[in-house]
Amino acid sequence: MRLLFISSGNSDFGISPIILNQAESIKPFVDDIKIFSIKGKGITGYLKNLITLKRFIRENNIDICHAHYSYSSYLASLVKIKPLVVSLMGSDVHKNNLEKVIIRFFNFFIWDKCIVKSQKMKKNLGIRKAEIVPNGVNMDKFIPLDKNIALQKTGWNPQKKHILFAADPKRFEKNYTLANESFKLIKNNDVELHDLQNIPNDKMVYYFNSCDVVLLTSFWEGSPNVIKEAMACNCPIVTTNVGDVNWILGKTPGCFIAEFQNEDVSNKLQEALLFNSKTSGRDHIKEIGVDSENIAKQLIRIYQDVLV
Repeated sequence: MRLLFISSGNSDFGISPIILNQAESIKPFVDDIKIFSIKGKGITGYLKNLITLKRFIRENNIDICHAHYSYSSYLASLVKIKPLVVSLMGSDVHKNNLEKVIIRFFNFFIWDKCIVKSQKMKKNLGIRKAEIVPNGVNMDKFIPLDKNIALQKTGWNPQKKHILFAADPKRFEKNYTLANESFKLIKNNDVELHDLQNIPNDKMVYYFNSCDVVLLTSFWEGSPNVIKEAMACNCPIVTTNVGDVNWILGKTPGCFIAEFQNEDVSNKLQEALLFNSKTSGRDHIKEIGVDSENIAKQLIRIYQDVLV
């Protein structure tokens, strides 16, 4: 099986680490996997890749294409790729009603299989036959580490407690205002709030292991990878109830779901800080099967089904 991933390459780090990690996990199960990086933003930017993508598919004898995010999927549809598997992410759900109609149109008439990341996404989009396959977490990359070693890498003060806001605060949907206002209510100079800006994915393990609590206050998510990665590192967690976090956290001690209220987030943060220990999150991740190897096997099954 010769597989092609199609995705935007417009971020600061090019192709999203989520897509790269998924491709890496699939490698052992296919003859070859290649990634086509879309350059350019907006409708005209994407359309400029049309001829290049057609040529790339023809020259590499691709058997099946897997497009990630809705705009990449529209481009792949215009190339008339068959078979075409599409993965929609959390941001694709929170579009206006017209765009949801467009997604349903492409899914019904063109896409061979549509993948979403959670039950909430499936319900929101109204695609009855969509497959629910969350992104997996690399259990070899995201591991518990000695906190002192991790702190040496991040340079954080070892005498203080650390809360990691697991996102770029400039992204509206990550709702940094709630995180910051909740942190202010703690009123403890020995606790610091950090955020993630321009941190390479391969360095993230040090940030997870340096912090005492991972915090996510997003308005919406599909299946947030940072939560799964933090769980794999056995981090205490506080998150709003978005995507599939209820399922991902389960009943893991030291992990809390908060309301969209400053006081509740602040209270849950203080509970997590008092937990003062590693969690058993890694065991739960293995139990529910969202490690990258298991997710890769689910994707291979989908590819085989559409190739029949």
